[in-house]
Amino acid sequence: MEPALIALIVVALLLIFVLAKSVTIVPQAQAKVIERLGRYSRTLSPGLSILVPFVDRVRATIDLREQVISFPPQPVITADNLQVGIDTVVYFQVTDPKLAVYGIANYITGMEQLTTTTLRNVVGGLNLEGALTGRDGINSQLREVLDGTTGPWGLRVARVEIKAIDPPHSIQDSMEKQMRADRDKRAVILTAEGHRQAAITSAEGDKASAILSAEGRKQAAILEAEAERQSRILRAEGERAALFLQAQGQAKSIETVFQAIHDGKPDQGLLAYQYLQTLPQIAKGDANKMWIVPSEFSKALEGLAGLGGAEKGTSWMDVGPSVEGRSAPADGGIDTSSWFESQLPKAADQPEAKIELTSITDSTPVIPTPPPLSEVTPDLPGDDAPRPQ
Repeated sequence: MEPALIALIVVALLLIFVLAKSVTIVPQAQAKVIERLGRYSRTLSPGLSILVPFVDRVRATIDLREQVISFPPQPVITADNLQVGIDTVVYFQVTDPKLAVYGIANYITGMEQLTTTTLRNVVGGLNLEGALTGRDGINSQLREVLDGTTGPWGLRVARVEIKAIDPPHSIQDSMEKQMRADRDKRAVILTAEGHRQAAITSAEGDKASAILSAEGRKQAAILEAEAERQSRILRAEGERAALFLQAQGQAKSIETVFQAIHDGKPDQGLLAYQYLQTLPQIAKGDANKMWIVPSEFSKALEGLAGLGGAEKGTSWMDVGPSVEGRSAPADGGIDTSSWFESQLPKAADQPEAKIELTSITDSTPVIPTPPPLSEVTPDLPGDDAPRPQ
């Protein structure tokens, strides 16, 4: 080849190399720090940029997007002298590429160490329970400290999150036992409360049942008393009507017998025979321990015949017309048409059906007991004496 052609090729290659060194492309969300002859010149934004060959160079390419860094568990001692391991996650973003390059040699390492020391300071003032329950407060304090410290580095800390807090195994066992005891306590309390509510409900049910039973017994007693009252009233009415009808029957019977005896005009022999028939009945009484038969039995019969008026031809039992003013029937029969007539009003119209019956004996009429035969005056009416009407 000719030397001129070789030189031309060399010059072309040199031009291509110079063009390559003078042109740079910056991707989106990135920035390049340019140094000119070893000093900071400018920061290139995304797009195509022209550099001075062999004078300008790219010192660093910085990612402007928000970044996430997860740090390994850091041993931290709490205020109650317990060592726990805490995992943290930091969200940050580079806001000034120049400061990120010249402000600190390695901002990632610096942020890790700063996070560790700040975390120990914050958690060291809390006990284990406060550290476990106060994560939001720890996150806020860490973010404020990191954001204020990393500002000169061209960084902005968006948030800090505590990913895990691992207490020792012995503490975990104690916490599990405590939680189990708390759960058992709550279970016992809830069980006791359930028994209490069940007992209260059962007592209220028993109370309501007793009240209803008492009300039922009360109503039953009232109804029984009312039924007994009505029954006593009806029985009293029946007894009264029966006594009245019995008295009417006895009166009619006595009147009929009395009238029949007077119509038959009994003589001395009949009276003596009736007297003899009555003596055994008198002797049958339970209170009669001894019975004395009169020695002059014939005189007694004569006296009885004289009492009947056998000598005078008349008898004290002779009667004329009946009490009601009617004479005996001519045919010898007995008029029974008015025997069962009752002047009592109906049971519903009785005053006893409207008022409470206090005592049956109070309303029963007292029938005077007739005097004994020995006290009766022996004077007998003669023929001229008026007969009973």
